[in-house]
Amino acid sequence: MTTRTVGEPIARREDPRLLTGQGRYLDDIGHDALAAAFVRSPHAHARIVDVDVTDALDVDGLVAIYTHEDLPGRVGEPLPVLIPHAALTEPRTPYALARDEVNHVGEAVVMVVATGRDVAEDVCERIRVEYDFLPPVVGIESSRDAAALVHDDVPGNVSAHLVQEVGDARAAVDAAPHVVELDLEIERSASTPLEGKGVHARWDADDRSLRVYTSTQASTSVRAAVAAKLELPPDRVEVIAPDVGGGFGVKIVHPWPEEVLVPWAAIRLGREVKWTEDRREHFVSAAHERGQLQHVRAGFDDDGRVLGLDVTFWHDNGAYTPYGIIVPIVTSTQLLGPYKPGAYRVEFSSLYTNTVTVTPYRGAGRPQGCFAMERTMDAIAAELGLDRTVVRERNFIQPDEMPYDHGLTFQDGRPLIYDSGDFPATLAKLRKLVGWDEFETYRDQARAQGRRVGIGIGCYVEGTGVGPYEGGFVKVETDGTVVVATGLTTQGQGHQTVFAQVVADELGVGVDRVAVTTGDTRRFGYAVGTFASRAAVMSGNAVALAARRVREKALRVAGEALEADPRDLEIVDGEVRVKGTPGATIPLTTVAVLSNPLRYAFDAETERATQFASPGDPDQPPVADDDEPGLQGTDYYSPPRSTFANGMHAAIVETDPETAEISILRYCVVHDCGTLLNPRLVEGQIHGGVAQGVGGALYERMVYDDAGQLVNASFMDFLMPYATEVPAIEIDHLQTPSPLNPLGVKGAGEAGVIPVSAVLAAAIEDAEGIRVTRMPMSPSELHHLRERSTNEEGPRR
Repeated sequence: MTTRTVGEPIARREDPRLLTGQGRYLDDIGHDALAAAFVRSPHAHARIVDVDVTDALDVDGLVAIYTHEDLPGRVGEPLPVLIPHAALTEPRTPYALARDEVNHVGEAVVMVVATGRDVAEDVCERIRVEYDFLPPVVGIESSRDAAALVHDDVPGNVSAHLVQEVGDARAAVDAAPHVVELDLEIERSASTPLEGKGVHARWDADDRSLRVYTSTQASTSVRAAVAAKLELPPDRVEVIAPDVGGGFGVKIVHPWPEEVLVPWAAIRLGREVKWTEDRREHFVSAAHERGQLQHVRAGFDDDGRVLGLDVTFWHDNGAYTPYGIIVPIVTSTQLLGPYKPGAYRVEFSSLYTNTVTVTPYRGAGRPQGCFAMERTMDAIAAELGLDRTVVRERNFIQPDEMPYDHGLTFQDGRPLIYDSGDFPATLAKLRKLVGWDEFETYRDQARAQGRRVGIGIGCYVEGTGVGPYEGGFVKVETDGTVVVATGLTTQGQGHQTVFAQVVADELGVGVDRVAVTTGDTRRFGYAVGTFASRAAVMSGNAVALAARRVREKALRVAGEALEADPRDLEIVDGEVRVKGTPGATIPLTTVAVLSNPLRYAFDAETERATQFASPGDPDQPPVADDDEPGLQGTDYYSPPRSTFANGMHAAIVETDPETAEISILRYCVVHDCGTLLNPRLVEGQIHGGVAQGVGGALYERMVYDDAGQLVNASFMDFLMPYATEVPAIEIDHLQTPSPLNPLGVKGAGEAGVIPVSAVLAAAIEDAEGIRVTRMPMSPSELHHLRERSTNEEGPRR
């Protein structure tokens, strides 16, 4: 039998090409194209009084200068709200080029097209924009106070307000034997992928077709958006995502202003036009995430069981809401993690500030929710003097309670129902992996050496595989190559490997025979995009279903050739054979030939499919009414609701008594994403996620001054962890397959990042004996925390 590859940790097939410089990224395209650059606002909040281009007009190589006044029809209208919601009562989106007002530093005001990027930037420097300054609103507290407004027609700076409640949570908290109350904060960060955004467009005036290359996570959605904005038939627009150097959520927004303006300019000028984002542009004009203030009240009994949970939080959505309120919705629903509070109430307000727009970044609201819940669990344990793992276990949803309905509405508009999981088993694995029960002995040894160490734990549940659908196409070529296409895009996840594994197993061929294409609307036109840990769930199942269609037809065609019942056939190592009958075989390549009745023979192999070589039943058409030529199939997977992966992390840290440096000594992960399609790829996703989580917990933050200036908008000032700061990660797996899809898979892309801030906050708190309520935590902040604690409570233990 063919060796199955699903579940095997085979190496990524795409890496040799990428690691040897054969990748094709956005900036590798269109070397002869005209270049675009933008004049961006240097002010956080101001009215545009005048744009003076006089000094720029005599620059050699200038092709065009555009302001909002030049944008016709829909191009000049505000960009869309991609995900409307009833609670989003005051949505606001930017214009592709600012019309009357700018609302954050970095907002595009003027577009310049020139013969080269250097020329375009020279022109930008000569353009003078006169502004009338307005008071900036910076930070959640400032927005909440509403002394000034970001948009003068939005009362209180509130874009959205939403309450969900199951039971009477406030009454349950008030009646509980014990109550803890916490004020928590998570600061802003951003995904900062290695490759920024970029767009290249080419217009063919003869057949009135547009081809757009863009570094995106949603090529089919960009096609629909660009076609709508430019008022073109969608079938005349092609959008291709070449190799994409990271996305992490920032590239799911569509259309970015540049994705409208660059194609529009290409059509207007009849020339290829390209724009690639520089690093400062990415900091000030792409997207951020994370910033929230949270207030938690939890009531619990003497055993630590939560009887009522009441959470209010304020979410900073930046200057606009192009992606709706998905992030705070996810926070509000995923906050519960693996626990079942007796009653739950969550209320959030999403607030405008004069800062860069907030859209999903890897984790998408889950790290904030996990921080709130896990800090609460630790506070309950401290209040009762109980082991932190014991408190968690007493609040777990049990395996026999699956599927578990929380009575809430998730981000996809569907019920928040956990499909599978075994949280006690996951915790048991993690305790053993990290050596939880032996840690106090280790702590005593460290103290004897003058060292401070602490241990922390964090649990999470992650909604993955959100709908509405994805599709897959599979075709067996006559040379034995299996061609696979899906509209979902790739930013380094290993899709060419894992989808090949799925199809290879379904068709009984080697993985090396399968070629996968993603993110090209020419190859697959209907798709949603890559986000929310949905690729394996959605496209993985779609290509599996498509491959099953192909397999069914292959067995039928082979059965006719072998004069055998298709139910007696199997496909092994690329050959269809009669079970238990050696020699009764036919190559899958020949089946592919026979599946397409031909008039002409192009070689010896295709001669077998011509009408006279294989006349068949003269009373039947060569292609049946319910059939089509070729050995190919297309199918779609659309889930009833999301799948829910889960996991638990634990870390041991050391805090330096003098410098307050924080070192991660060990980091352990137990993860459950259902059926493991490729453990190596899953572990790679976890490694990357933990690295980003460490960055968000200890290093990365977006620092705005009171004027709305981002003061650390460069890699000289924006700290991020190097390989030396990311610990070795120890991983174990639990597999509780999802009953919702044929492969039994759940998503894994964001798992690594979700609980890291909560885990490290707990470990630092355990090492220091000081309550930690905000992240990220730098050495200087830990130093000040020590000083405040000493002043308030006397000398530390």
